[in-house]
Amino acid sequence: MVSGRHFDRSVILLCVRRYLAYNPSLRDLEEMMAERGIAIDHSTIHRRVVHLSPLLLEGFNRRKRPVTRKWHIDETYVKVRGRWTHLCRAIDSLGDTVEFFFSESRDLLAAKRFIRKALNRHGRPDRVVIDGSRTTREAIIACDGESRLRNRSRERLKPISIRQSQYLNNHIEQDHRRIKRRIRPMLGFKSMACAATVLSGIEMVHMMRKQQAR
Repeated sequence: MVSGRHFDRSVILLCVRRYLAYNPSLRDLEEMMAERGIAIDHSTIHRRVVHLSPLLLEGFNRRKRPVTRKWHIDETYVKVRGRWTHLCRAIDSLGDTVEFFFSESRDLLAAKRFIRKALNRHGRPDRVVIDGSRTTREAIIACDGESRLRNRSRERLKPISIRQSQYLNNHIEQDHRRIKRRIRPMLGFKSMACAATVLSGIEMVHMMRKQQAR
């Protein structure tokens, strides 16, 4: 994964882990490594974070535990180039992360892509709790219909139950805060691609803390 790089694998992984999990800036990490006698530039750390985050997430997903059949879906906001973008997230009834999806727009197409991604990876939930978002509700109904049409088993699938309640979604609102706590010191991202990559790493570390790997 990191073979052929100038620095030792353990040094690179340590820097990536600390950047994704805690609140140091890239220059803070450069200084921390210098105190250990390791000269590594902050731009090198950033390149390794961008390179390794998707690979680490891919490996984690292969070991991820199954989620429950009751999901909570909501979205939060991330600043990119001074503009607010959208991070759609879902957790299950135990608080484990189901799926996440980063998008520049908040529309039906983006909502459908998120729901399809979650259904393809984790199967169909019995119940989904959302806030008052009409777009999310329409996306769930549409993707649920597609899923039932593709079903080849003899068992007739029941439609996914949708519950709209701001109060019942407080659990995922609290989960958002743990992600935003890491994002806030970054003061925004410079590109959508960079934001998507770094967010995937932050979400992976968050799932590790919740012990979602088998």
